[in-house]
Amino acid sequence: MNPLTSYLSSISSVSDVKKLSDQELHLLADEIRSFLIEHISKTGGHLASNLGVVEMTLALHSVFDSPKDKMIWDVGHQAYVHKILTGRKHLFHTLRKYKGLSGFPKRSESEHDIIDTGHSSTSISAGYGMACARDLQGGDYSVISIIGDGALTGGMAFEALNHAGHSNTNFIVILNDNEMSISQNVGGLSSYLNRLRTDPAYFKMKVDVESLLTKIPAIGKAVFKTAEKAKDSIKYFLVPGILFEELGFTYLGPVDGHTIKELKMVFKRAKNIKGPVLIHVLTKKGKGYSYAEENPDKFHGISPFDIETGSVVPSGSGRPSYSAVFGKSLVDLAKNDPSIVAITAAMPSGTGLNEFAKTYPRRFFDVGIAEQHAVTFAAGLALNGMRPFFPVYSTFLQRAYDQIVHDICLQNLPVVFCIDRSGLVGNDGETHHGVFDISFLSHIPNMTLLAPKDGKEFERMLSFAAAYQGPIAIRYPRGESDNFATITVDPEVNPLKAEILTEGNDLCIIAIGNMVRTAYDAAEALRSQDIHCKVVNARAIKPLDQETLLQACEGIEHIITLEDHVVTGGFGSLVLNLFNRKQDIKEKQIRNLGLPEAFIEHGDVEELMEQYGLNVEGLISCIRKLLGK
Repeated sequence: MNPLTSYLSSISSVSDVKKLSDQELHLLADEIRSFLIEHISKTGGHLASNLGVVEMTLALHSVFDSPKDKMIWDVGHQAYVHKILTGRKHLFHTLRKYKGLSGFPKRSESEHDIIDTGHSSTSISAGYGMACARDLQGGDYSVISIIGDGALTGGMAFEALNHAGHSNTNFIVILNDNEMSISQNVGGLSSYLNRLRTDPAYFKMKVDVESLLTKIPAIGKAVFKTAEKAKDSIKYFLVPGILFEELGFTYLGPVDGHTIKELKMVFKRAKNIKGPVLIHVLTKKGKGYSYAEENPDKFHGISPFDIETGSVVPSGSGRPSYSAVFGKSLVDLAKNDPSIVAITAAMPSGTGLNEFAKTYPRRFFDVGIAEQHAVTFAAGLALNGMRPFFPVYSTFLQRAYDQIVHDICLQNLPVVFCIDRSGLVGNDGETHHGVFDISFLSHIPNMTLLAPKDGKEFERMLSFAAAYQGPIAIRYPRGESDNFATITVDPEVNPLKAEILTEGNDLCIIAIGNMVRTAYDAAEALRSQDIHCKVVNARAIKPLDQETLLQACEGIEHIITLEDHVVTGGFGSLVLNLFNRKQDIKEKQIRNLGLPEAFIEHGDVEELMEQYGLNVEGLISCIRKLLGK
């Protein structure tokens, strides 16, 4: 497969796209799909969503003038084609690699990337804000927000539609409807869009009905009012997109998202309509690559894979991921506890809930991309005697902070937050690293926060959480679960109690979660250099096991805390505060090791850990300097 054939090789900027005919653009679309498959098979990335928007992106750049016209991609994982057309084709071999091309729009990367994105349902708010600013400044350009039907389930998107709809602001929203977010969409909106999508008579009927209604005679005041009522009634029964029309948008569509001539026609029409416009575009996620079409959820975000078979290239030791450990454990716990229910925000596969959904369909709830609703929904379940488990990526839990405070912790409800992808997640970068959850959870009254060092300890914590009276959160990293079975002192210990893994009097390392292995390996390496470190697995971040931690550090001058989280407000600050209150801090030299107060770039986790001195070698170097060795 040669990713660079004649049309694609001729594209160096968006101006080159405008020179091509519709037929040539379709040939270019085929080349772009081959290019994407070839490169993403090596780097990994978001394949299915990008394969689905090739023609739409080409049509957008044919009709609009970026960067003068502002294209805002919701989430942004479907902007690869946009990047190719805006001069970054030659960088695709570095996609999602350290110091390479970002997998999401990034303002520092190109003037064509209008806003940094990575989270769902934000594009309409941002786009409408830019459109209003344009009007206040007397500007003359188009603002286009491209949002998927999955992202439209997010409450923020509806808030923005409600605000923008009843204005006179020229603003275009493109609804990219592929029936998917990461997993199959759910809910009333999905059903509504499905009716628009599957009834071929709807689009033609809209044009016919609008033409008919304009001919209703207005003879006299009474007849006029009757005609208006008849018009409204007929519209409700026959006109597609009435939901968006009632919100104040001119609705155009549905339009075939893979026919460039149709797309260009409707985009040009939208440019000339006064006020807000919503264009309903139908696309197929994974289009052009059979494996991605058949398994769009698998190929939404995928690791390097074999093009011929669609199989992911094996990596790692084969141990189950933390997400898989969670999924299996929850199914087992639910067998003996009918109060256990599971909630997902449109990510049953990513969080390990597929088996639970199959085994206990009535106790499984997919709320769509709506983390705020998920948390307060969990509160309602808990208030009525259920035990909700909400597995969610750390970075997405940020979206529901007020609900955690107000609806869960204030009322001390037994909701279990399983915080997946805590710490550094790697190639998705700044918007996806889970490095703030300790800071924003640990100071909330009634919240308990745990971090397992390995898969077995995680299972124990889940069992503990299922019977815990109050809000509890367990943070765990992306990827394979570790296995400390040979050195665990007591696998049935109370997860609120810390454990001492190795003895030593030169220095004490107090570590949490994923970093316990780093601490242990560094201590073992230093032992051969006659440096003896005590390693403590804290287990509980809040409340700290004060007794064990204080006793472990008695007579030891140097203490290091180790976490995969920003140091500001993190685990180390809690330990530092403990010693400041309980002991003479002048007798201790406490060093908090973690991530800086910064947005961490994308790259392999191993590279990033090395960059910030949080790998074994970095920890050894730090310890030797502290001890003057």
